[in-house]
Amino acid sequence: MKRIKIFISSVQSEFAEERQILFDYLTTDALLGTFFEPFIFENLPAINQSASTVYRREVEQCDIYFGLFGKIYGFEDVEGVSPTEREFDHASLHHKTRLVFLSNHPNPERHPKEIALIKKAEQVVVRKQFMSVSDLKSAVYGSLIRYLEEKEYVRTVPFDATLNASANIDDLDHDKISLFVNIAKAKRGFPLPVETSPETILTHLNLMVNGRISNAAIMLFGKLPQRFFISSEVKCAHFHGFDIVKPIPAYQVYKGDVFQLVNQAVDFVLSKIDMSVGTRDQGNQVPIDYELPRAAVSEAIVNAVAHRDYTSNGSVQVMLFKDRLEIWNPGNLPYGLNTAMLRHPHASIPTNPLLAEPMYLAGYIERFGTGTGDIIRLCQEKGLNEPEFVQEENFKTIIWRTLKATGHASRQVFGQPIGEGNDKVTEDATLQATLQATLQADDEIMETIKRVVLVLDGELKRAEIQELLGLKDRVNFVSNYLAPSLESAYIEMTIPEIPTHQEQRYRLSAKGKELKTKLQKTKRIK
Repeated sequence: MKRIKIFISSVQSEFAEERQILFDYLTTDALLGTFFEPFIFENLPAINQSASTVYRREVEQCDIYFGLFGKIYGFEDVEGVSPTEREFDHASLHHKTRLVFLSNHPNPERHPKEIALIKKAEQVVVRKQFMSVSDLKSAVYGSLIRYLEEKEYVRTVPFDATLNASANIDDLDHDKISLFVNIAKAKRGFPLPVETSPETILTHLNLMVNGRISNAAIMLFGKLPQRFFISSEVKCAHFHGFDIVKPIPAYQVYKGDVFQLVNQAVDFVLSKIDMSVGTRDQGNQVPIDYELPRAAVSEAIVNAVAHRDYTSNGSVQVMLFKDRLEIWNPGNLPYGLNTAMLRHPHASIPTNPLLAEPMYLAGYIERFGTGTGDIIRLCQEKGLNEPEFVQEENFKTIIWRTLKATGHASRQVFGQPIGEGNDKVTEDATLQATLQATLQADDEIMETIKRVVLVLDGELKRAEIQELLGLKDRVNFVSNYLAPSLESAYIEMTIPEIPTHQEQRYRLSAKGKELKTKLQKTKRIK
């Protein structure tokens, strides 16, 4: 990290002791010493350069100018200007952050030119008075902490509540906000009508303050959230074995707002796990049963997206193996929580509270503090091995799949996260693995087609087929389910001459009916 340079200026004879104390304080304080690098003339070794040349160079290189103004104006050059005023003027010329600290003396005790310098400084900077060295250190500390907060080196509020300096309301999608209000009203009785202005809705959700939007507002409703937070994406991978092995048969990097990220990642997992189809004995709708509980998969991914550390350069990673599903979340459990406590009712300590609340209102989070307990319960009801929660460099949720061959033994992933590291394999092995991955990818496309064929009965709209399969993301469904089914002629449009017709429906072709008859003998897709 680049150190922030501070130039400490004053009339040397008046504040020599204070200057040295400040220098020692800034270099030894555990917090300030991490960020700041102070400069004072007293510590400069003897060099063959004039004082004016040195101070101009040091001022130009500094980030912050400290001015200590007292009673004495000091030595005057041929133009009647002191070095202290020259330094201040040079800092102003180069647009440096200027912090001026005044000794607590009445004006009659000050030199007239010192009074004039103070008045000049008052026009452009905020000044602080001090009576003692202790007062000076407190004033310096407060000013530097505010500087660190404004520059976002440190935060006193959660990341999601921080007001974004680069974004404004035009960077948000107003249609997304309206859609959220409709869903939140239906799910949780959200009090504001859909026609309410975006500014009012954002203010109600504590996502806007004095016309400025927070980081959470961008992640929830941004047009392009990754423009501001490049690592706020979800990487999904499907491995046919037990470990991370390249090339990866199925790999997707999803971008978008947090709702889209969750929907896309959940749909990815559902498209890769076993699915069984029941009969209409219990009703008109075909019952769909996934190998893993959809609610448990969704809860684990929601937790990773909502509670991750967004200051980390890492991304949420969703990895499906032959025996388990792993969700890696960059970050750590909050202080006061450990993995053992996650197995019981516990206090809700959201890492990103302003992100979590709208996700609750939209139905993505059911009850605060019960998510991990719900994952355990849902897996137990499904007859699966108990999920695991692991806190290492990343936080991991592991949901075990039902495979007799793997038994109940836990497996540990070895290797590096997706997209990192190098695999030293021979050229022949690489070609063979690539060919195998291509064949497996073709098989996976066929699996999604089978799912559409099995649930399609009569003539259904796109949204109806998507709902039957329990999928949320429209783009993912069209790209990975609907389009391949149409292209391979297993299904057909009822209005083929106008593909985008609002009354467009889909039905099985003769080829699709033949496939469905074969599939109904097993009622399960792998």
